[in-house]
Amino acid sequence: MLMRRRAGCMAWGQRAMVSRYTWYLREILKKVWVRVVGFAFLALLSVGLAHVLSPYLAEDLAIRAGADAVEQLLGVLTSSMLAVTTFSLSIAVSAFAAAASTATPRAAVLLQEDRTTQNVLATFLGAFLFGLVGLVALNADLYDAAGRVVIFLFTIVVIGFVVLALFRWIGHLMQFGRMGDTLDRVEAATAAALELRLADPYMGGRILSGEPDHGMHGVDARTTGYVQHVDMQALHDCATAYGVQVYLRCLPGSFVTMGAPLARLSGAAPDPALCDTICRAITIGKRRTFEGDPRFGLIVLAEIASRALSPAVNDPGTAIDVLGRFVRILSLWRDRAAPEIRFPDIFVPPILPRDAIADAFRPLARDGAGLVEVQVRLQKALTDLRRIAPDTFGQATTRMAQDALARAEAAAPAASDLADIRAAARLVPTPAGAPE
Repeated sequence: MLMRRRAGCMAWGQRAMVSRYTWYLREILKKVWVRVVGFAFLALLSVGLAHVLSPYLAEDLAIRAGADAVEQLLGVLTSSMLAVTTFSLSIAVSAFAAAASTATPRAAVLLQEDRTTQNVLATFLGAFLFGLVGLVALNADLYDAAGRVVIFLFTIVVIGFVVLALFRWIGHLMQFGRMGDTLDRVEAATAAALELRLADPYMGGRILSGEPDHGMHGVDARTTGYVQHVDMQALHDCATAYGVQVYLRCLPGSFVTMGAPLARLSGAAPDPALCDTICRAITIGKRRTFEGDPRFGLIVLAEIASRALSPAVNDPGTAIDVLGRFVRILSLWRDRAAPEIRFPDIFVPPILPRDAIADAFRPLARDGAGLVEVQVRLQKALTDLRRIAPDTFGQATTRMAQDALARAEAAAPAASDLADIRAAARLVPTPAGAPE
């Protein structure tokens, strides 16, 4: 199940570095109403085809096909689907609330964007709309006997969709919204975002290791929020047209305020048209998204573990489970060969391993300081990462291990517990000049 979700997340992740128009379109297609509109279109299509095809159908075909029952079928479909839709929507809302309360509100958005849930709800509501439109057309005497055959066939197809949706919904509800399901979704989204970023670490541009000392001009944000998407192609076209180089100051997930620098440009002072183009290429929204922002997924997993360690919940097992997921996700981090540079005039800051380690492990080192089982597992997780990728995580894991040990000593657990934590901390070797 986790592998299928990860494959699905990779599918949308591979489309992350697209133009802003494609990105907006994809965000719209995630909404359930788009699928409902599809069923409404199917109902209107059936009305049109009934008029087009009725002259070519035999008059006694309606009697042989049993099309006289179409009105009863549409009535049953309309009345039953309204009740089923209401009931299913209440179940989905309860699952969203449960995920927000037991895990974290930031994880609930992954359940709201679940394709199975959206398809099922859209099928039920769309079938209701199809039946409603069909009944209106029948009572308006828009069909002759042959036209009823077409409506009858469309109704049978819609009923088939409903039956398949019911089977999928029953199986889906066995796990939907549970803690394990929520953790799987967050892990899959985080791993997909990280793999995407590692495959193209600078989003097609060059690494930003520094800026020229002179001749730089800033482009400031015009709103406050989180960077959700960067249209690299639009930035490249703009840089080529104006003969400048663009030095990005923010990545997807960065919080920017009005007047804060989004980018800096080399060359002559930019004109208003250039600044407008750059601001439009960087989409700023009200919340962070998992797509293209692997650090956000690590933060959400750490929030779930921190809530599990709170005195009100007291569930160290979930925190230990999250530590294992951190190792699985971060073990994907490898230093890749020189990435392809598609936008040579754009310089992009990298994601640093030390930031990812801090996002993941620092909350658990703080909130689980007095729990020996959590601290020992945390030290072992850091050891695993140090062994898997010593050049990448060497110095960052050692610093985090030292920080976690200091927090455990300050929490003053039992002497035997502290001895076990210290023994586990010694498993993390001190690197010899390893990079962060």
